[in-house]
Amino acid sequence: MSVNIKSPEVEIRESRLGSITGFAGNAKELCRASKGGKLCDRRRSFSQCLGCSSGNALCQLAMIQDAVVINHAPIGCSADFQDYNFTNRVGQVKRNMPLRNARLLNTNLQEKDMIYGGIFKLEKTIREACKRFNPRAIFVTTSCASGIIGDDVEGVTDKLQEELKIPVVYISCEGFRSKIWTTGFDAAYHGILRKIVKPPVKKRNDVINVINFWGSDIFTDLFGRIGLKPNYIVPFSTIDKLESISEAAATVQICPTLGTYLAAGLEQEYGVTEIKSPPPYGIDGTDIWFRELGKATGRERKVEKLIKSEKDKIAQDLERLRNKLEGKRVYVTAGAAHGHSLIALLKDLHMDVVGAAVFHHDPCYDDRSSKSDSLGHVVKNYGDIPNFDICNKQPFELVNILNRLKPDLLVARHGGMSSWGPKLGIPTFLMGDEQFGLGYEGLINYGNKIIDVLATKEFVSSIASHCELPYTDWWMNQDPYNFLGGGNNGKNG
Repeated sequence: MSVNIKSPEVEIRESRLGSITGFAGNAKELCRASKGGKLCDRRRSFSQCLGCSSGNALCQLAMIQDAVVINHAPIGCSADFQDYNFTNRVGQVKRNMPLRNARLLNTNLQEKDMIYGGIFKLEKTIREACKRFNPRAIFVTTSCASGIIGDDVEGVTDKLQEELKIPVVYISCEGFRSKIWTTGFDAAYHGILRKIVKPPVKKRNDVINVINFWGSDIFTDLFGRIGLKPNYIVPFSTIDKLESISEAAATVQICPTLGTYLAAGLEQEYGVTEIKSPPPYGIDGTDIWFRELGKATGRERKVEKLIKSEKDKIAQDLERLRNKLEGKRVYVTAGAAHGHSLIALLKDLHMDVVGAAVFHHDPCYDDRSSKSDSLGHVVKNYGDIPNFDICNKQPFELVNILNRLKPDLLVARHGGMSSWGPKLGIPTFLMGDEQFGLGYEGLINYGNKIIDVLATKEFVSSIASHCELPYTDWWMNQDPYNFLGGGNNGKNG
């Protein structure tokens, strides 16, 4: 069983899904190894930086509007609170919600606490959070420090839940637990499934859970045309809303890397149908996604009308964009499934994807369905992708690869990676809103934006001429995978 809500802690992706962070080759080879059970992780002998599960858990929990999140950690672990609060306030304005700060606290573990323990600090902070904010629920996220000293966070949360009469939820997301930092998403959802979601009182056949980050709303219109309503989760939800997600007709995901655990858990525990398909990016993926949704909700005819209408609407603009972008060489760096989705989208614009660096790879998702295989979908429908790198945000690898391939465009999902494109004179497109490229209209959105970005070539060339890279010729002349060790027999699989 992939989802075990009886356990207080989520099983990490390495053991649950066989996920990896090291690979170099082509996409077809990676798909073959994933399906054959021969995929072996390749470890780097040098690592420049890493992500953290704690941050991924926080990014989902911090924007639940009537909850408090307590980070049981040294104060440095809360440095990204300001980012979550900024996103929270911007999202509130976009959604016409009351403007207020995210409710985020830190227990400020110090050296003394490393010796004597931080449990009393945690208990005091939980009580203070309840007194100060009167929340509907409190989430307690862990850290490397709290994990190393062995604080019984689960025991504290269970005890104070009885005392305060609200859910106090233990989220096990220590950075060292998993090198796949998306395990943090799973940890947040595990806590929600265990202590927040309630059994359905009444099934709502027109409501669809949409697991996403915090992008713009495109589904109210699209779903409305087939008689459905989107229920966006988890950011900008309330506890009442999360308690009733078991009543939805189905669950869809913008990115299976994000939502795989929650979608599978809702189906397993409450019978909420998970829509199993590639993400709705590019024409083929969007076709499959909507048709699977139509089958699950008995709206096949309405979906076919919607698909035809949307394709007719974009046909002329799509032809124009394809003529302008035909053969342009592009490199992609993004999270796993979202990176695959961007490749499909760019291929539909008739661009030449010369390589990709995605941050990890899941050989399968929690639904264990081949229908959800986003990379397999790309290879099957668009062909192989060369220079396919599983690279957990290692800038030294990315810079070396970009310097060799010299693409016309870099498409990035995360800001820390996008800064290297201009330093190498490569026009770079960074898009934070995951819904911007989604669906049929997303092709047009991306195509128009790419044309604008390609026009900045002279500007980024000027930037590059004034930039001194931190990497010397010693590194730039080496194989970019020189620090990437082997799996079995020094190979990928």
